Amino acid sequence: MEDINLTLENVASIVQHALLHQPITDMHTHLYPPTFGTPVPNRTGHTDTSGLMLWGIDQTLTYHYLVAEVFRVVPATQLPFEAFWKMTVTQQADHIWKTLFVQRTPISEACRGVLTLLERLGLDPNEKTLDSYRRFFSQQNPDDYINRVMELSGVNSITMTNPVFDDNERQRWLGMANRGPDARFKAVLRIDPILRDYPTAARRLHEWGYAVEPQPSAQSMAEVRRFLGEWLDRQQAIYIAISLPPEWTYPLGPGTTDAAALAGQTMLEQAVLPVCRQRKLPLAMMIGSRLRVQPQLRDAGDMVGRADVSAVVNLCLRHPENKFLITMLARENQHELCVAARKFGNLMIFGCWWFLNNPSLIEEITRMRLELLGTSFIPQHSDARVLDQLLYKWPHSRACIQRALTDKYRDLLHTGLRLTQSQVQRDVRLLLADNFKDFLAR
Repeated sequence: MEDINLTLENVASIVQHALLHQPITDMHTHLYPPTFGTPVPNRTGHTDTSGLMLWGIDQTLTYHYLVAEVFRVVPATQLPFEAFWKMTVTQQADHIWKTLFVQRTPISEACRGVLTLLERLGLDPNEKTLDSYRRFFSQQNPDDYINRVMELSGVNSITMTNPVFDDNERQRWLGMANRGPDARFKAVLRIDPILRDYPTAARRLHEWGYAVEPQPSAQSMAEVRRFLGEWLDRQQAIYIAISLPPEWTYPLGPGTTDAAALAGQTMLEQAVLPVCRQRKLPLAMMIGSRLRVQPQLRDAGDMVGRADVSAVVNLCLRHPENKFLITMLARENQHELCVAARKFGNLMIFGCWWFLNNPSLIEEITRMRLELLGTSFIPQHSDARVLDQLLYKWPHSRACIQRALTDKYRDLLHTGLRLTQSQVQRDVRLLLADNFKDFLAR
């Protein structure tokens, strides 16, 4: 088939076509297959109230994005936090729908996302109650519904996040010894307590039969390495991940006396990084979340903070044989992080995470990365915790990436450079799939 040359007139449609037809590798989510249980009633008659596969209208509406927003409209002085948390999920969803979608214009990105996913599923977003939506979801088979959502969103591979120190998650992995993996999902070993709260991690590891001592020692580090290796094998994990606060720094100053911080750095250098090197796995670090600044909001009470990019620079410089997947939460960090990525081939920046997952910021950050890094980055990941969020996060992000790429190709055309449709398809494949795959395989 003849390769089409780009022109100023056709470039937008060619970029749009390439983005719509490129299967997406969603390299960081919090999604799960049905084998991890689902709390949503469905036509199979099975409901697991502690299930980890979240989906459906009630789970979508009660996700923390909208919980925080609804308390701005109906503050705790009118509906106390305790009263809201005593509600059932159904009652919470009804309250949020009535308050943010019926009584007000649902103009925020979180609200718009709900409307987009309803439209993608062929549902009327103008309903005044949730009854018809609940009927629709109650008729779905979770396994089949995953396939439908992946097809509609353009995602062909979902990367999970699997916190091994979470008892619910851990027990499910231990109970799946005789089940094969779900080919649609790839696992990631999440190990926050080992670096952020080693004393607690040490107690848990000791309970699980590892000869770990309360303070880092040669024996403790060997046992942590054994623990990591066993769980990487059990999960068939494709990288190791940790979330870090904005205050995290590396290396610690010579006068540091914080025992937990010192233990975390020791475990990073003597246990986590050696295992990653041995197995050629990246360490993914999500930096900048300050947890529960408003504890009464629970998961909706987290905050963003500006982090220290020099910590990432030092990490890449001192450990050149390790690979690092890095995303930062604060907008103020994005330019410095992007410049740092120009200096280190072992650093891959990814996504517009959490509070950055808004179209104005996604487009701004994508344009900056294209200008500084070309196509050598991962522009987005969904970070979805509710399956249905794939139905809006990816279409909304694709539109932002499309506008940024279209303008950059037009800039090149103005120089007299000849460009073709196959080149656009190659670039889009790199951005949405191959940069991540190649970094894993490097």
